[in-house]
Amino acid sequence: MKKIALVCAVLSVFAMLLVSCGQQQAAAPAAAAASAVKVGMVTDAGTIDDKSFNQGTWTGIQKAVTDLKVDAKYLKPTGTTEADYTKEIGNLYDAGYKFIVTPGFKFSGAIFTSQDKYKDAKFVILDAAPAGADGKSVVGPNTVAIFFAEHEAGFIAGVAAALQLKTGEVGFIGGMEIPPVQKYNWGFQQGVAYANKTFSTKVVMKAEHVIYQGTFNDVAAGQQLAAQMFDKGVKAIFCAAGGVGVGAINEAKSRAKAGKPVWIVGVDVDQFTDGVYDDASGKSIILTSAMKRIDTAAYDQVKLENDGKFVGGQTLTYDSKNGGVGIPEKNPNLADDVATKVATVATDLQSGKIVVAAEKGSLIK
Repeated sequence: MKKIALVCAVLSVFAMLLVSCGQQQAAAPAAAAASAVKVGMVTDAGTIDDKSFNQGTWTGIQKAVTDLKVDAKYLKPTGTTEADYTKEIGNLYDAGYKFIVTPGFKFSGAIFTSQDKYKDAKFVILDAAPAGADGKSVVGPNTVAIFFAEHEAGFIAGVAAALQLKTGEVGFIGGMEIPPVQKYNWGFQQGVAYANKTFSTKVVMKAEHVIYQGTFNDVAAGQQLAAQMFDKGVKAIFCAAGGVGVGAINEAKSRAKAGKPVWIVGVDVDQFTDGVYDDASGKSIILTSAMKRIDTAAYDQVKLENDGKFVGGQTLTYDSKNGGVGIPEKNPNLADDVATKVATVATDLQSGKIVVAAEKGSLIK
C-alpha cells in the first residue's frame, strides 16, 4: 500500500508539472504581444481618410501592423491647437503608445513640449521639426524630424504636365503660403520651364494664376478659384491645398462631365481615384500627382524602432535620390511617350544631372 501511495504521489506531482508547463506555454503569446511596439498617431485637421497627410501616415503605419505585427492606434483631436495636439499625445502615452507619429507642421510646438515631457517615449514628426515659442527648432534625442523635397516632386509633375498638354496655360492653387507648399509651386514652375526649353513645349504659367488661398480646408473657395482659372482658359491646375484642392477637383470633375476637358495635378498622394468623374469608364481629371512618400517615411521609422535601430536627434530629408518623392508609377492620363521622357528626367534628377532650386526665382511671366 505504501508503494502504491508513493506512485500516486509521484504521478500527482508529474501531473502538476504538466499543468504548470501548459500554463506557462499558454502565457507566452500574451507576453510576446505585450512586448510588441505600440505605435500611436495623432491626426491633423481632417479625417484619417483625407487622401493627404493623415491617410498617408496611417497607411504607412498600417503596413507596419501587417508586416511587423506592431500594435497601432490613432486619436483625432477635438481641435487643431497646440494644446489639443499635446492632450492627445498625452492620452496615447498614458495608454502605452510610446512611439508617436505626427503629420505636419502644426505639431511643431506639441512635439517640442512632449519630447521633453515624455523622455521615455519616441516621436516622429513629418514635414516639420519641433520648435519652441521663439521659433527655434530643437530635435530632441528621442525625436526624428522628416522633411521632403517638394520642389523635386513639383518639378517632375511640371515636366509631365507640360509634355502632355504641349501648349496652353497652367495654374497653381496653394493652401497656406508655407515652405512645403511654396516649394511645390516653385518646383512645378521650373518643371514647366524645363519642358519648354528641352522638349519644345509651349506651356505658359502667368503670375495671376498662382494663388495661395490661405487655408487648407475651404472647399468652396477652392472650387471658386478653379472655376475662375478655367474660365480664363487655364487647362490644368496644380493644387497643393488640402481641402481647398478638393474644391478644385470637384470643379474639374463637374466640367469634365459636361464635356469640357480640364485637368488637375494632384498632390502628396496619388489622387487619381479622387478625380474619377465617370465610374463606368474610370476616367479621371487627375493628370498626374506630385507625391511625397509619407507612408514610406512613417513605415521606415516604425521598422527601425521594431528592429531596435531607431536613432533620435536626426533630421532626415526624403528626396528623389532615396525614392522619397516623385509621381505615381502608373499615370493613365499620360501618353506612353510622355511617361518615357518623364522617367528619363527623373533619372537625371536622381543622379544630380538636373538640380531643382528650392527657392523662388524668376520663374513666371
